[in-house]
Amino acid sequence: MYKKLDENKVAKYLSNEGDFAKNNLDFEERLSQLELTKKIAQCFNENQIGVFEAGTGVGKSFAYLLPTLMWVKENNQRVVISTGTINLQQQLAEKDIIQAQKILGINEKFLLLKGRQNYVCLRRLYDLQEEKDLFFEEEEELELISEWVKTSETGSKSELTFLPQEAIWQRINSESEACMGNRCKFAENCFVMRVKKAANEAKILIVNHHLLFSDIQVRLSSQNYEDAAVLPPYTKLIFDEAHGIEAAATSFFSESLNKFSIQKQLNLLYRQRRKAAAGLLFSLHALSDSPVEMNEVVAALDQIKVDMQLLEDSALDLIQNQFTWRLCEATAFSAGTILEKFEKLNVSIYEFVGLVRKVLEGIKEKDTELPSVWESKQVLKRIESLGLLCKNFITWEERPNSVFWLEKRSLSSGGIFVRFIETPLQIASTMNAGVFEPMESVVCVSATLQVARDFSYWKYRTGLHFQDSERVDSGVFDSPFDYKNNVLFSVVTDAPFPTQKLFQNWLEQSLEKLILASSGRSLVLFTSYDSLIFAYNYCSAKLIKKKITVYKQGDDDRFRLLKKFKDETSSVLFATDSFWEGVDVPGESLSHVIIVKMPFPVPSDPVFQARSENIDKNGGNSFMELSVPESVIKFKQGFGRLMRSCKDRGCVTVLDNRLISKYYGKFFLESVPKSKNCFNTLENVVLSIERFLGES
Repeated sequence: MYKKLDENKVAKYLSNEGDFAKNNLDFEERLSQLELTKKIAQCFNENQIGVFEAGTGVGKSFAYLLPTLMWVKENNQRVVISTGTINLQQQLAEKDIIQAQKILGINEKFLLLKGRQNYVCLRRLYDLQEEKDLFFEEEEELELISEWVKTSETGSKSELTFLPQEAIWQRINSESEACMGNRCKFAENCFVMRVKKAANEAKILIVNHHLLFSDIQVRLSSQNYEDAAVLPPYTKLIFDEAHGIEAAATSFFSESLNKFSIQKQLNLLYRQRRKAAAGLLFSLHALSDSPVEMNEVVAALDQIKVDMQLLEDSALDLIQNQFTWRLCEATAFSAGTILEKFEKLNVSIYEFVGLVRKVLEGIKEKDTELPSVWESKQVLKRIESLGLLCKNFITWEERPNSVFWLEKRSLSSGGIFVRFIETPLQIASTMNAGVFEPMESVVCVSATLQVARDFSYWKYRTGLHFQDSERVDSGVFDSPFDYKNNVLFSVVTDAPFPTQKLFQNWLEQSLEKLILASSGRSLVLFTSYDSLIFAYNYCSAKLIKKKITVYKQGDDDRFRLLKKFKDETSSVLFATDSFWEGVDVPGESLSHVIIVKMPFPVPSDPVFQARSENIDKNGGNSFMELSVPESVIKFKQGFGRLMRSCKDRGCVTVLDNRLISKYYGKFFLESVPKSKNCFNTLENVVLSIERFLGES
């Protein structure tokens, strides 16, 4: 039996009566935080699933960290915290959990965990060094890494003082399928083994959604929740940034194939540079008594490359000028050639794997545990899984719960390639079976889970509707920030519809006026990168004369771009997709968020298309049941970029008047905090912004 938490006692630590308040002059009690803390403690006590929307400024991290730490202390039971971003992981591990421990006066072991691919594998590193097919610059880079591992405590890629070439890192990083465990001669010094040992000792693990789902996948296939898998066993789970669960799970449980993923595996077995050749096949042949000749295996390997290229050529002919293409009833008539190419590639993979297996069969039992043999078997498994994906494409009609699609990608060198992807049509049943059903308690928190004050959409998409309603608790904990007095929310009523051709020209001229009204200090959120580029080209030339610098997404990496924007008070940042969330710029540098269009999902996205069709086929309305809710949640994320502290004050301006002219606009308006409203013409909105910001 577990010792239950005193819910009021846990919350009291965050109240005016707690030691934290007494020792911090700037402390402000937040009633919403106290109530959220009690709810999370209750979930732990009653083995419930909690779904909680906590507005910006509530302090959700401390609201779940205090019950977590108290539960661990009282019951010696592990809790896993899963987040959507590296930034939040680091903030939790480097700042929040340390502060929470001080508040409680306790010290429990915690660990930030990364995927094993972030760590160097000593065996693979030294095996690669022994090969003679490297260019000079690769040898030099490997030498630097070899020196680094001698003194590194973690072996983590993030510790390196330089960014290694991706091709090199993929050859030396740790991979679960290539790991020999305790049979490896480097096991004693293995970085991953050290991390696993530390994870077993820690009672609080901080992971990202991707790593969590890799653990869930192993547990689902084995139906074992009591022993270690990717993570040590746990029954208490917290999802922070829970609005991203469906996207994260969809991405993780998708399978993909491209010429580089095949090439990577084949190169491990055999590769040729100049006149030299290397790879695991040479070791296998040296150990094997099999009559299979080396040139026969190499010829079969080359055939895979040829058939992969033919598949890609066929795909490019099919996609033409589009970026994606979906295999479905409507497109099946044009899919004959590409399916034939999938069949050929599948046969080539099958024949190659068969030949290598014959070579492996000729190896004496005493040699089967050698590293080269062990890793070769794992490589074959991965190649077979790529063959299985080919087979799934061929038999796509028998797989109604999967979406089969193609995506054209650009290379930094200027070339293009195609990804062939199988994505689950829905992840609700997987989430229910792998997470909600077997766990004792699951707490899901985010600033954006509701649509018009209703959790139904999020619950349905993530599989929570399968659970007994009595087991699920939910609640809304509003932001303590003073939106009613400190935020001016404007919608430009005389804007042309975004679907009209004249919208882009109107947008460019309007942005200039709106940005000047706030003296820069603006984040402009687009839904189209092309629209962003045109607007940037127009506005940057105009605004630089007013001493306002305009930055755009793509000019630099995300972290450096945001730093420039924060540091230069009068600057402007034009951004799209990923900047709708995770941007945290408190203070004057961000006083104006401009939302160009309502962020509806791209209609041509293959997975979105398939999910929409599935809803309509079953008698639903995909626009209201999928498009609008998805857009509302993203809209709320964009709106939330403005207020990041209790002292912030500013404007949110929307240039898409469908927000007030269309019937579905009410779902957006009901989903954001109540603010001062200015639904008026552009001229009046500009004047209102100048007046409002002039009062601060």
